[in-house]
Amino acid sequence: MTNFVPAQIGLNHETELLIKQSREGACGVDLPEIKNFKSKTGQKSREKIGLPQVNEPQVIRHFVRLSNQNYSIDAGFYPLGSCTMKHNPRLNEKMARLAGFADIHPAQDESTIQGALELMYNLQNWLGTLTGLKGVSLAPAAGAQGELAGMLVIKKAHEVKGEFNRKIVLIPDSAHGTNPATAAMCGFEIKVIPSDSEGLVDLEVFKKLVAEHGKNIAGTMITNPNTCGKFEKNILEISKLIHDVGGYFYCDGANYNAIVGKVRPADIGVDVMHFNLHKTFSTPHGGGGPGSGPIAVREELAQFLPSPHVEKVGDKYKFHTPKNTCGKVKGFNGQFGMHVRALTYMLSHGNDGLQKVAEDAVISANYILTKLKDKFHLPYTGNCMHECLLTDKIQKSQGISTLDIAKALVEFGIHPMTVFFPLVVQGAMLIEPTETETRETIDQFINTMLFIAKEVEEGRGDKFHQYPESTPRRRLDDVRAAKNPVLTWDELK
Repeated sequence: MTNFVPAQIGLNHETELLIKQSREGACGVDLPEIKNFKSKTGQKSREKIGLPQVNEPQVIRHFVRLSNQNYSIDAGFYPLGSCTMKHNPRLNEKMARLAGFADIHPAQDESTIQGALELMYNLQNWLGTLTGLKGVSLAPAAGAQGELAGMLVIKKAHEVKGEFNRKIVLIPDSAHGTNPATAAMCGFEIKVIPSDSEGLVDLEVFKKLVAEHGKNIAGTMITNPNTCGKFEKNILEISKLIHDVGGYFYCDGANYNAIVGKVRPADIGVDVMHFNLHKTFSTPHGGGGPGSGPIAVREELAQFLPSPHVEKVGDKYKFHTPKNTCGKVKGFNGQFGMHVRALTYMLSHGNDGLQKVAEDAVISANYILTKLKDKFHLPYTGNCMHECLLTDKIQKSQGISTLDIAKALVEFGIHPMTVFFPLVVQGAMLIEPTETETRETIDQFINTMLFIAKEVEEGRGDKFHQYPESTPRRRLDDVRAAKNPVLTWDELK
């Protein structure tokens, strides 16, 4: 005991791997031995299966301590740009846990799940009304799968018309990476549209590509508002150009929360779009899901929607397979729990409330932009939409990078913004405060960013290279971790 030194951790407990806590005979449960057991696989029985032997308090404490080391929207501010990490009202959770929604099985007969089908039907109508796109499928499980379903609809529509030559899709260089990946998966060839000096689609290049490829164009995939936080002001001309050559306008709806209730996508020429219910309509997001990425299409494209689709016949609700469906993209009927949460959010807000959501999100982002624009570099001038884009250009001249700024935020108890995206801007910092944060929380973030900028400006920024210092895990060697990941544990001897 003379050499014992207590760990200086306060009440922030570390936790070892359960396998390292294992002690022979320390099991928290006794399982009876099975007599005359015969393996049904024909494999030789193992004497040891390698599971840790720990008691119940050890298991509970292990996972509680791990959870305390994690970060969530319930713990604090989460200003990820283009990911919309906002508060999830507990009313949504209460509704999703109702027995009639939580305890049903997707293989039940339609007659026994009429309430669930009615909810899905109503959600389809809400999404169709908000967008002006009347054909809706709730099947896709997440945003990227919604993109896939939307592009499959476009591909099927061209094939039914016999236009197999339409292989080209025009995609901005600022797009989410899943856009070109999705188009390629569907067999399309991608032509990249560069961004102009305002962070928008370069209209002149777009015109040249349309003129060059004409009838071989299947469509375009455009995020609006885009990932630079800007609304594409030329969107009406862009949609007309693509329609004039017989192509379709696919809108990536990842940033729909900036315009929900304010702009109907159909009115700006959109033919197909997906929604991230887990972003726009506030359902749990992150940690691997589940997400939900329904799509909405113009009425004439509804026959190509994925199956199944919910329709109402008389006073009954039933699953329906569209005439020329592009196929099935998800087992069963999509992420039903997310459907419950999204419709709850819509009904509790109403149309006027959803408009307020968009307004508050845009106001919050512009408030941050106004407060920080004199201390951080703005790659594009003017106001932003629901997220603002800064870079590390000013701080980089003092040797401090975007990564250092992000790690400093961690040290000061704030989750960093999205860094190094969009890729069209070097040292990008994309900040989205959402509409659910108070002014006090946003001011705390602003003041922290200003403090970081001041420390760098006055020559005290080198310390940020070592941040964070107070976290359970400090800064990692990212390159080494990627090249030499530790994927296994050594069994204790």
